[in-house]
Amino acid sequence: MTSPLEDPSLERHFKGHRDTVTSIDFNANMKQLASGSMDSCLMVWNLKPQMRAYRFVGHKDAIMSVQFSPSGHLVASASRDKTVRLWIPSVKGESTVFRAHTGTVRSVSFSSDGQSLVTASDDKTIKVWTVHRQKFLFCLSQHINWVRCAKFSPDGRLIVSASDDKTIKIWDKASRECTHSFCEHGGFVNYVDFHPSGTCIAAAGTDNTVKVWDVRMNKLLQHYQVHNAVVNGLSFHPSGNYLITASNDSTLKILDLLEGRLLYTLHGHQGPATCVAFSRAGDFFASGGSDEQVMVWKTNFDIADYGDVLKTQRHDTNVNGSIPIMDGHFTPSYHNSAKVSATETVGILEQRLTLTEDKLKECLENQHRITLHIMQTNHEND
Repeated sequence: MTSPLEDPSLERHFKGHRDTVTSIDFNANMKQLASGSMDSCLMVWNLKPQMRAYRFVGHKDAIMSVQFSPSGHLVASASRDKTVRLWIPSVKGESTVFRAHTGTVRSVSFSSDGQSLVTASDDKTIKVWTVHRQKFLFCLSQHINWVRCAKFSPDGRLIVSASDDKTIKIWDKASRECTHSFCEHGGFVNYVDFHPSGTCIAAAGTDNTVKVWDVRMNKLLQHYQVHNAVVNGLSFHPSGNYLITASNDSTLKILDLLEGRLLYTLHGHQGPATCVAFSRAGDFFASGGSDEQVMVWKTNFDIADYGDVLKTQRHDTNVNGSIPIMDGHFTPSYHNSAKVSATETVGILEQRLTLTEDKLKECLENQHRITLHIMQTNHEND
C-alpha cells in the first residue's frame, strides 16, 4: 500500500536578492531555479547542494517576469527598463537584449514548442516574437490599460491576456483576433494562466479572489474566496488537479480543483507572497516574496496512483481533464479563518484516503466477481 498523503514541506530557502522577488520558474531539468526581483537582478539558483548561485546583471530597472524555455537552455526576463533579455543559464551568463515595448514589460512567456515568446506591457499591447533572432511577429492591441500578463495555451493556438482595464482577453494566434473578453467587475487581474488541458484559465485578482473560466463555453467554472488580500500569482499542478496561489496575506494556498475546495494554507513568507510556480513534474513548487526570499517546497500530497484512481472513479464524466462546475462561488464551509489547521487538513485527507481505499476495494471486488463469473462460465461450457 502507498504511504499516506503528507503535507507539503519547506525543503530549503535561498537568500541573495536585495528587494522583492517578482517571478520564479524551475528549469525542466530540475537542476536550476530562476528568480527575478525589483533589485534588477536575475538569480539562477543551483538546486544541487554545494553549487553556487549565478547573479546576472544587465537590466537597468526591476525585473517583472522570468521564465525558462521548455528545453531549459534559455531564461527570458522582462523588465521595467522596457527590454526583454534571453540568458544562457551558465557561469558566463551571456545574454541577448531587445527593446520590446515603449513601457514596462510586465510579462514574458515561451510557447510550449519553445519557438515563440509573448510579452505584455504597460504600453497596453501584447507582442509575439520568434525566440531565434527575436524577430517581431505581431502585436495585439485592444486593451485600454496596462497589460499585466500574457500566456500561450498549451497547444500554442490561443493567447490569454489580463489587463488593468478589468478584462481578460482570449486571442486566436492564427487570425490575431480577440475571440472573447471576460469582464472582471471586482478588480484587476494580476496573473492569468492556462490549465494544462488548455480548456480553461485561472485568474488571480486584486479583489482577493481566484477564478477559473472555461474558454470553450466562456463561462465561470469556479470562484474561490480563500485569501484575505490581493492574489499575486498562481500555478497549475501539471496533473491539472491542483492550483497553488500566492497572496499579499503572506500565504500560499493549494486548491483541489476536482473537489472545489481549499486543501492547504502555507505560512512561509514574512509579508506578501508575490509569486509561485510548480516544477514541470509537480513534485516541487517554489515561491517568492517581498521578504526577498526564495523558498522551495516539496509537494508530497500528490500521490499519482491515488489521484488516478480517484479521477477515473469519480470524475469519469469530465472530458479532457476538465474541471467540474462548482456553481460559481466557493467559500469553504469548514474554514472560517484564513488559516487551515493541521488537524483539519489531516482530517480532510484521511476522509479522502478512506474514500480512495473504498473505491479501490470496490474495484478489486468487481474484478474478482467478473473473474469468478468467467471461470464458472468456462467450467459450464466444458
